[in-house]
Amino acid sequence: MNTPTLFVVATPIGNLQDMSTRAIETLQQVDLIAAEDTRHSAPLMQHFAITTPMMAVHDHNERQRSQAIVTRLQQGQSVALISDAGTPLISDPGYHLVSAVREAGFKVVPIAGPSALIAALSVAGVATDKFTFMGFLPAKSSHRCQVLQGLQEAVYTHVFYESPHRIMGSVADMLKVLGGERHLVVARELTKTYETVHSGTIAEIQTWLTADSNQQRGEFVLILAAAPVAEKAAMDAATDKMLLVLLEQLPIKKAAAVAAKLTPHKKQALYDRALMLQGK
Repeated sequence: MNTPTLFVVATPIGNLQDMSTRAIETLQQVDLIAAEDTRHSAPLMQHFAITTPMMAVHDHNERQRSQAIVTRLQQGQSVALISDAGTPLISDPGYHLVSAVREAGFKVVPIAGPSALIAALSVAGVATDKFTFMGFLPAKSSHRCQVLQGLQEAVYTHVFYESPHRIMGSVADMLKVLGGERHLVVARELTKTYETVHSGTIAEIQTWLTADSNQQRGEFVLILAAAPVAEKAAMDAATDKMLLVLLEQLPIKKAAAVAAKLTPHKKQALYDRALMLQGK
C-alpha cells in the first residue's frame, strides 16, 4: 500500500462466510490492525491466516491511541480499524480515531460489509425509506421511558440495539409507554446458528419472549415501526349543514367548539371549514 491510509473494515457479525475477499486482503496488507478487543479478534485472524500485528483501540484508550496511529500514518504505514463484529463506529468505538486521522490529512477508506442494523432492516418488513438508529436504549428504566415518550407519535421507523440482560426491561417499558398495539420486530443472533426474526405487536412480543427464555439470549436488534397515522374524517355535507346552522346563531369560534362535541372532527379543522363556508 503506497499511500498511508486508515481502512475501516467490516467483519462478520456471526457467519464467517460473510467476510469479504477485499476485507481479508486489506487486513493482510496493512501494517497494523486497530481492534476493539485483540483477544476477541484473534480467532478471526487465525481463521483467515492474517498475521498482521494488532493494537487494542477501545472506549477507554481511543483518544490516546489515535495519536499513536496518526504517527504511524505519518511514518508511511497503513492501518485497519475493526470492531468486535460488524461495521466499526456503528455503536462501536472509532469516532475519535477517524476524526483525528481525517484532521491530520490522511485518507479514511471504508471496506464495506456486514452490519446488524442493515441486516435486520432488510428482513423486518417495515418501512425503511426513513429510519433513525438510536443505538442502545438507556440502562435505567426511567431514562428509557423518557426516550420512548419522544417516539409516541414518531412517523418513521426507529432501530435499537439491545443486550440479553436488558431485553425484557426494554420491551416492558415500550409496552408501558407506547401501548401494546405498536408494531415491533425483534431480530436476534443475526447470521448465527439460532438466528431469529420475529414480529408482532409489543404485547405479543412480550408474551413470546416470556414464554421461551431461549429467545431472551444473544444480541438483539429492535425495530419499532412508525406510529399509526390517524385517519382524518372527511368533512361531509351533514357537517357543513351543521356548521351553517350554528353560524346563524353563534360566532365562528363558538360554532366550531360546539360542532367538535358533536362530530369526530377537531375544533381547529371545523374553525377552518367555517371560515371557508363564510367565504373568509
